Amino acid sequence: MFLGKTKRIHFIGIGGSGMSGIAEVLINQNYDVSGSDQVQSPITDHLKSLGAEIYFDHKSENVLDKQVVVVSSAIRDNNPEVKAANEQMIPVIPRAEMLAELMRMKYGIAIAGTHGKTTTTSLVATVLAGGSLDPTVIVGGKIKNMGGHAKLGQSKFLVAEADESDGSFLRLSPTISVVTTLDQEHMDYYHTIQNMKSAFLEFLNKVPFYGSAFICMDDPNLQSLLPKIKKRTITYGLKTQADYTAREISVNKLRTSFTVFHHGKKLGRISSESLGNHNVNNTLAAIAIGMELNIEFSAIANALKSFSGVQRRFEILYQSNSLVIVDDYGHHPNEILATLNTAKMVWPNRKLVVIFQPHRYTRTQLLLEDFYSSFNDADKLILLDIYAAGEKPIEGIDSRQLVKGIRGFGHKDVDYIEDFDSLVPQLKFSLQPGDIVLTLGAGDIGKLAQKLAAEFLD
Repeated sequence: MFLGKTKRIHFIGIGGSGMSGIAEVLINQNYDVSGSDQVQSPITDHLKSLGAEIYFDHKSENVLDKQVVVVSSAIRDNNPEVKAANEQMIPVIPRAEMLAELMRMKYGIAIAGTHGKTTTTSLVATVLAGGSLDPTVIVGGKIKNMGGHAKLGQSKFLVAEADESDGSFLRLSPTISVVTTLDQEHMDYYHTIQNMKSAFLEFLNKVPFYGSAFICMDDPNLQSLLPKIKKRTITYGLKTQADYTAREISVNKLRTSFTVFHHGKKLGRISSESLGNHNVNNTLAAIAIGMELNIEFSAIANALKSFSGVQRRFEILYQSNSLVIVDDYGHHPNEILATLNTAKMVWPNRKLVVIFQPHRYTRTQLLLEDFYSSFNDADKLILLDIYAAGEKPIEGIDSRQLVKGIRGFGHKDVDYIEDFDSLVPQLKFSLQPGDIVLTLGAGDIGKLAQKLAAEFLD
């Protein structure tokens, strides 16, 4: 694939969701892949089983004899492996540059957006596979149908999640670009919402003259970009004016059904395990791309019928007549609102117990008042400590402040629990028949959800 003789590729932070998918595709293309990470995980175990050499520390000797070093956005210049690579004049490139190289020789479909891009990427991959287009797939979450974060396909198509958090998605040159949502996020990099909008506009306009830009019409920030997009643009959403839209939405037995229309013409009925109106939009994006690639609607519908979701995206870990445990990655106020709304829609008359682990001090500080009003649908709310994700604490920004603010905004049942490990036995004792437990956050709260589910599965 690469020009020259580059074969030995090293990833710093190889266990990250964005890095591991690229590493897996390269392993499957017979590249000599190694990587380092701070902790062993199912992801690193999987890569090791495929043939990658994995180190669980960062040492200069790890990059000896490597020909290129790939770094995630979390890796700093003072990392010993980065310093060693620079001293040895080994190229050090960001993840997005390696993804761009993979995409360069392919028909690239890149999905960006502040929310929903992992699910949408997975849905697009499912639709293309259902249309016998056999795409290569690189995604930030584990697709259950696929069993991993990546798959090497045999066709010209590459479907990839594009990370906008540090602007590096602008290195990509896809044939199809998709933006699911545009919300105030990653302000440590963008500083203003206007800067974010400018970056997304540039991303949408990067497609070639024969390509297409897809945006969700329901998002006002994206809708405001429409007059400035210079390439062929296709819209989707629940709004009547969208090119592809959904009507007659219903939920029954943990499945969502809706009728798809294109320019007012009825295409047919879709049934999927993706719950919530936000996921109707994500599914519409995949349908729109499939239709534009001339996949038959019947093939699209059949593919989506078997889609079983993405790990930690409204993932039901345990279900009985008396208790349901759901785990979700949501960590932004708008994601929380959508996820709680979905839970209430699916189980309308049951008590919803929400356990939330805030993610990053900077995000909590920036969106503090938005968090205060995000949990109105939670009958009971439990807050854990903020997951730092490498950040230093900010004075006055902690979960106790969140509890105080949420109570001040009128919530009648919210508590802070400091001891992560004691929560599972407390919950097992206090949960009542009929309760729905929803764990939320982008940190390590998924471990707590798994542990709680295991208690009831025994």
